[in-house]
Amino acid sequence: MNITINRRQFIIATGGLAASATFPARAQDKPKLRFSAVFSEQDIRAEMMQRFADAIADDFTFEGYYGGNLFKQGTELVALQRGNLEMGNIAPQDISKQIPAWSIVTAGYLFRDAAHVRTFFNSEPGAELKGMAEDQLGIKILGPTYFGVRQVGLKPEKEIRTPADLAGIKLRMPPGDAWQFLGEALGANPTPMAYAEVYTGLQTGAIDGQDNPLPNVENMKFYEVMSQIVLTSHLVGFDLLTVSKKVWDEMDADTQARFQAAADAAIDFSTEKHLTREAELADSFKEKGLKIYEPDREAFREHVQQKYLASVLAKDWPEGMVEKINAL
Repeated sequence: MNITINRRQFIIATGGLAASATFPARAQDKPKLRFSAVFSEQDIRAEMMQRFADAIADDFTFEGYYGGNLFKQGTELVALQRGNLEMGNIAPQDISKQIPAWSIVTAGYLFRDAAHVRTFFNSEPGAELKGMAEDQLGIKILGPTYFGVRQVGLKPEKEIRTPADLAGIKLRMPPGDAWQFLGEALGANPTPMAYAEVYTGLQTGAIDGQDNPLPNVENMKFYEVMSQIVLTSHLVGFDLLTVSKKVWDEMDADTQARFQAAADAAIDFSTEKHLTREAELADSFKEKGLKIYEPDREAFREHVQQKYLASVLAKDWPEGMVEKINAL
């Protein structure tokens, strides 16, 4: 009798252990998504990603890495391709390094505003570019993450009215041919430098200026080491919220729908918040003592577009794509 009881107790005990062992295992069964971005934790887009993470919490465990702490700027795409990363905020310029046709969306004065960018990526020509990225790079693009219109910020007090006025100005641009070409097209002497090094670069005089949307200038406190902001509005700034195609393909249709819906809602939130913040910041920077003014934008537009159309970049653009983008 005692033996039977002991055996029963043993079975119950070991069964309980098995149950307690499998319960946390089930809780840990959710796939892990490591996300890498160069923007800081103070950035509006970090809040965007927290909203996204909350929305997909039933399906995935999200791990966000910011400020280039996991992968340096420009290396996130390769990390995705190698399976070292599940999600990333990828610059279109980095995609254009591997798919030259993508350089079209990196061109200055192509998109009018945030709504134009979003409309493009939801359109047929946008689907064409996204399809190239899926087929050739193994990434799924969830949508464009708008972060403001890029403006030129300078430490020297030289007034800038036309591209000729930027001659000899060491303008920090992110590393990569597409970025460097944009800086040259603006009339400056483009200088590659990592985002995290820009403040020190301005402070020490290693660079004369940088180009970023106003919210980035605020987040990184670049205004502390600049004298002026020239409202060139030369590029509608956006990156791409991206997930590994392998991770995407492993989801069932319902999970994919929830995932995309979470991304759309988070992107919409971030876009609206950026637009509101941009409108407020010009006055804020004036109060901090910076000179804020508009140059001859039409002179810049004409100069930049001529540079692009005459460049080797344009030969890789899909035929008729510029006209399709303009028509949206």
